[in-house]
Amino acid sequence: MTDTDHAAQPTSAPADLASSVLVLRPDDHVGVATRDLQSGTELGLAEGGTLAVRQSVPRGHKLALRPAAAGDQVRKYGQSIGRATRDIAPGDHVHTHNLGMADDERMYEVGTARTRPPVPAAPRAFDGYRRSDGRWGTRNYVGIVTSVNCSASTARLVADQFRGRALDAFPHVDGVVALTHDTGCGLVPTSEGAQITLRTLRGYADHPNIAALLVIGLGCEMLPAASVLDGLELPPDKPVRTLQIQETGGIRRTVRAAVAAIEEMLPQVDALRREPAPVSELVLGLNCGGSDGYSGITANPALGVASDLLVAHGGTSVLAETPEVFGAEHLLLRRAVSPEVAQRLLDRIAWWKTYTAAGGGTLDNNPSPGNKAGGLTTILEKSLGAVAKGGTAELTAVYEYAERVTARGFTFMDTPGYDPVSVTGLVAGGANVVVFTTGRGSVLGCKPTPSIKVATNTATYLRMSEDMDLNAGRIVDGTATVAQVGQELFDLVVEVASGRQTVSEELDLGADEFVPWQLGAVT
Repeated sequence: MTDTDHAAQPTSAPADLASSVLVLRPDDHVGVATRDLQSGTELGLAEGGTLAVRQSVPRGHKLALRPAAAGDQVRKYGQSIGRATRDIAPGDHVHTHNLGMADDERMYEVGTARTRPPVPAAPRAFDGYRRSDGRWGTRNYVGIVTSVNCSASTARLVADQFRGRALDAFPHVDGVVALTHDTGCGLVPTSEGAQITLRTLRGYADHPNIAALLVIGLGCEMLPAASVLDGLELPPDKPVRTLQIQETGGIRRTVRAAVAAIEEMLPQVDALRREPAPVSELVLGLNCGGSDGYSGITANPALGVASDLLVAHGGTSVLAETPEVFGAEHLLLRRAVSPEVAQRLLDRIAWWKTYTAAGGGTLDNNPSPGNKAGGLTTILEKSLGAVAKGGTAELTAVYEYAERVTARGFTFMDTPGYDPVSVTGLVAGGANVVVFTTGRGSVLGCKPTPSIKVATNTATYLRMSEDMDLNAGRIVDGTATVAQVGQELFDLVVEVASGRQTVSEELDLGADEFVPWQLGAVT
């Protein structure tokens, strides 16, 4: 080949920006890389010219599209995600080295963006267990609730007697689950922490997925076994037994008595059958964990679509994780049905500011190291993506941790961001299905409620396919839309509510993830 021939060879054109970077709003300062971008990569712009990548940008991280001077707000989702801590040029990798928190005043408007999803043309139903109090279960468990950590080992010994083939004769019983925890004594019974623990235990005792109940206490604890049931109006068709280890004669005798009590309950629980119920009887818990740069683009908005579909059918969805709403609370306030609902949300955020300050921290201690490795930089950015799980429906109610959820529509519960504690509160409040979105890869289960896990990106889904129920990464891949994945997820919620097992159920996960929120002094 001559020099002339070599010079005549065409050079490859730079890849289009849109093929490598998601731009969420026209006025955003940053886009999200959909593949690893090496320093020096040239990306073609739709308006002509190119954008040169100045530092390598990992997949899921932010690429600067326009300049920002030190101190300027940086926008993503059309909202501020912080302030530049140094000058940022187009093509820069935007992350913790040049973007910081900006807790600026946000404009609070109440009820200015209230919407109601259109009523569907045809009603949907699921196959559930009708309880005599009017609620519906999606599972049929025998629950062992412990009043104190001192009875935890005993409860586990009892539940272990019903593993393997022990329930083969009772095909309509989903299992015997021991709900154990680390508290119940050494605290002031009237304190906020003790009341939260008690409210959580009572929420599980009263849960529609618990068809029969055994409460095991030690006998001398500050929150005695009787307190779990006192004043609790359990449905008359739920068999209930209470045992105290000290009165029964120790661990071995308590285990024998507990096993005998459950064996008496099993035929009654097994006699129950699923029957059609309107999907308006579903209470859907919305949670995320191990989030990444795609969470607010794929799985969370898709879950928002599913939430809106459920609300449109008259059902209930419950957003949670107050520390991961901070910075996006103004968007929820615009959807509040009343000033009272809006104020309840603001009150909980104010409580969290005081609570974290007392511990020497701030709400921007979140995101976690894993979140940051996945591309999230500030709590503002994380929260803007997290609230997408709640769709667009109006906000009808705000609840404290583990409070019984009674309102229809889209609601909120005050919980920590720590996944097991958050989901425990949602289930205690009555969630009979949970959807859990994850970018880094979470393996959470939450007996007695099924947990549907949704991967935000295809790489995580393929790497952890045996732990994921749905791949929302197809949205970034360009093979599905948010609306399509949202519809799939809604359909999956109905199927799981009707008895389809999730991958966490196949692995028998969910007992160890019962983690009530612990507050207050231990004496």
